[in-house]
Amino acid sequence: MSIEFFDDNSQVPKPRDEIKIEELTVQPYPDRFRVWLEIKVTPFQERPNLIVALRNAEERMVGELNVIETMHANMEFTLHIRNVDDPAGDYTLQVDLFYETRNPPQDQKTIEFSIPAEDA
Repeated sequence: MSIEFFDDNSQVPKPRDEIKIEELTVQPYPDRFRVWLEIKVTPFQERPNLIVALRNAEERMVGELNVIETMHANMEFTLHIRNVDDPAGDYTLQVDLFYETRNPPQDQKTIEFSIPAEDA
């Protein structure tokens, strides 16, 4: 007798060496000082760590998020843009996935986006 726990084989948890960032989505909130972030990783057997870094066009860190041993393969966060008077401009969001050490990360994804001027 065989018992199937998953209807979709892509949802079967994978071993550590097969884990990667599957999808990265970012969307600025209407207030322009926050961004909505969605990260999807391969379903896992061992819980990975993530570091999310948000940098402006001058490559200055304006937001950061650490996720230690996440329990979820699909995650959503709100990241605040810090220490800017006007958030309009270009940004780069980088996510590193790792286990024991971040150097080098097991997987890394980067996405660029813009926040429009207030009157745009």
